[in-house]
Amino acid sequence: MKGRLVAGRYELATLIGQGGMGQVWKAHDRTLDRWVAVKLLQPNRSAAAEQDAELRRRFARECRVTAQVDHPGLVTVHDATGHGDDLYLVMQYVQGADLADHLAEHDPYPWPWAVAVAAQLCPILTAVHAVPAVHRDLKPRNIMVRPDGTLVVLDLGIAAVLNSDTTRLTLTGSPIGSPAYMAPEQAMDREVGPRTDLYSLGVILHELLSGTLPFAYSSALGVLHQHLHEPPPPLRRIRPEVPQALEELVLRLLAKDPLDRPADAAEVYRTLAPLLPGSAPTGPEDPGTPMDPTRPFRQPHAPWHGTPPLPRPSPQAPQPPQPPTAAPSAAAPSASRKADVAAAVEQAKLLLDAGRITQAVGVLGSALPAAVAAHGPDSPVVHMLRKQYATTLLEDGQFQAALPELRLLADQRAATTRPDDPQALRFRIEAAQCLDQLGEHTSALAEYQLLLSELDRDAAADPSLALEVRHRTAQLLLATADHTGARTVLLRLLLDTERLYGPHHPLAAESRRSLEWLERAAG
Repeated sequence: MKGRLVAGRYELATLIGQGGMGQVWKAHDRTLDRWVAVKLLQPNRSAAAEQDAELRRRFARECRVTAQVDHPGLVTVHDATGHGDDLYLVMQYVQGADLADHLAEHDPYPWPWAVAVAAQLCPILTAVHAVPAVHRDLKPRNIMVRPDGTLVVLDLGIAAVLNSDTTRLTLTGSPIGSPAYMAPEQAMDREVGPRTDLYSLGVILHELLSGTLPFAYSSALGVLHQHLHEPPPPLRRIRPEVPQALEELVLRLLAKDPLDRPADAAEVYRTLAPLLPGSAPTGPEDPGTPMDPTRPFRQPHAPWHGTPPLPRPSPQAPQPPQPPTAAPSAAAPSASRKADVAAAVEQAKLLLDAGRITQAVGVLGSALPAAVAAHGPDSPVVHMLRKQYATTLLEDGQFQAALPELRLLADQRAATTRPDDPQALRFRIEAAQCLDQLGEHTSALAEYQLLLSELDRDAAADPSLALEVRHRTAQLLLATADHTGARTVLLRLLLDTERLYGPHHPLAAESRRSLEWLERAAG
């Protein structure tokens, strides 16, 4: 798939996400020489004709709804096209971190930041609801935080268009969305409206302020039961410094009855406005923390202070990179070391943009010792640089070098948060992948099984992580011809996937195909 040219102009480069509607790729637009995000819908070739037509209707609706909403806080649609039997939606490529990662990197999350995030989401939701439409899957993974602190909402495609007869385009009749952020009326598959999104906003606010979801259970059905029948835990008991007005707003947003919630996103914004930071005095801006969501309110319309990027090399004829800056001596001023690290990171970004991954690995690897000397081994800067280094090593297939970096990241993350922290678990999953790629199947399988036992014991664990680990375990058991073990894992994977996402999710279909193959092999 990588390198595939779509519609004669979009060259697929890196897989950046996938879900029930297909895959999302970072791609290079050859015509305009820019990066874009390309969402690919691959209809099931073996699906019935009516199911295939249903998916195509959903895709057409995604294109239509996303294109109707004009707001800088929503990802921009550039094109909708087809390639053979596949369908593509071409969108703006957004740089930054999703809100889930942003929260993980800033725990505890400052309450003014949570207010700023919600205040930025309110005008975005107002624009969506004016279509009229409902997002129906608002969650931290669908919210990007740019380096300048502004937010962009993704994945509007499953929105229900309120003035059409296409509000329930599902193959199963089950509700669309993520159980942890789902409003009670959505969980019961009843009529949804703008206040459904406000409930999801309340869940996000509670998570940002408390560090945990208001409702967490070991199964999706348990979570939905809590949404329907249990009150959320009091915020100020967890974070006493949270203003009482903010706690009261979250409780109103999380009301079981939609009529008890705020009337619209504009009312939510008016409640948040007194809690927002005021504009900073005129003068040079303090650089502060990158991706600070309060910045648009403190410095409205001010240019981002970051160093302007150097001219990007043309993908057809990339310019040769400059040699990596040598790590400064211990006697060099700290400011000089930090400047060298920043220059190396910028150089690595240019190399990655040009597709020169191996050279980027060398630059990042050389920058790590300088970053440790300048910032200290446990600083957020070193952590982010090490994370980028490990990610680039994985992308380059250097699994032997990536393995110790991922293990170190997992240990450091667990030591500063908790062993079952989602980001720490993610690092451990990627380390197990390295073991698998290196042919150390026994060690990889042992790590996957240990992760599974921990995830199954943790009632608050993200169920999608357990699905991923169980899927990888099943693949490894199949690869090592342990058919009995693979069948046991696949049956549990199928059951959990259907309970969480419904029987027509791609992972459920893949599990059924594998089980059918095992039955034929046994016969």
